[in-house]
Amino acid sequence: MPVSEVKNLADTEPVVGRIINGKARAYPLRILTWHEIVNDGLGSVPVTVTYCPLCNSAIIFDRRLDGKVLDFGTTGKLRHSDMVMYDRQTENWWQQFLGQGIVGEMTGKRLKTIPARLESFANYKKRAPGGDVLVPNDPGMRRYGANPYAGYDTSPTPFLFQGDLPKGINPMVRVIVVDGQARSLPLLRERGRVTQGGLVSTWRAGQNSALDTRATAQGRDVGNVVIRRTQGGQGDGKARDVVYDDLRLRLQRLFPGPQNPRQLNAGRRHGCRPAVAGPLPRGYT
Repeated sequence: MPVSEVKNLADTEPVVGRIINGKARAYPLRILTWHEIVNDGLGSVPVTVTYCPLCNSAIIFDRRLDGKVLDFGTTGKLRHSDMVMYDRQTENWWQQFLGQGIVGEMTGKRLKTIPARLESFANYKKRAPGGDVLVPNDPGMRRYGANPYAGYDTSPTPFLFQGDLPKGINPMVRVIVVDGQARSLPLLRERGRVTQGGLVSTWRAGQNSALDTRATAQGRDVGNVVIRRTQGGQGDGKARDVVYDDLRLRLQRLFPGPQNPRQLNAGRRHGCRPAVAGPLPRGYT
């Protein structure tokens, strides 16, 4: 639906926004929180838009790999409290945060990540006034706009997590991860702008958390984060968005970088645990 026709989305509600080949589209978290995965095409590029509420990780992947265009769904499983996806073409399992195959013939292979912004609807409208917004085919299918994870922002521990938690700091605190390095969101919020190593990170108020109150539009203000890479590192002139994740600290500790496929194979199920009822690939139980 064109931006100009959207009437039921508050300006401060979070969306995943992306512009590809001049085509802009926003994917509201009020929808992604319920469905978690959207297979789409944007600017002639087949993409999969993913969101794991338990990690607060919103990631867009290019669905093309090894000559195939993959369609993804949720397995209903978690690994390290992060969503495990599967593709319908090969029935392999994939770790959402890494975009990496963990079960099947695609084990160790990685999907290409496409930079996107987790931003307020107002911010998206400003930079893409002619863009589109994802809307549900049936608005009554789910309680869109209601948060099924109310209070999760203040939960002391992640859901269905087994493992070591960081010492001396809240494992649920939000961090920004770029190139495998974590940056403190509270610190960025305090400073407003941080320049380091050719990366310019900025924070501006005006985006609700989708995981705070019962109503998404009433969640606490977690701000809009933009991270850009520039030649001079000053944020002026030519700059481009870079891939980053706004997520929980404990997830960064569990997935600090590319994983060894042999290590992943060793566990077969890789610590996956049932999360909620969902479709499973044939041949898996």
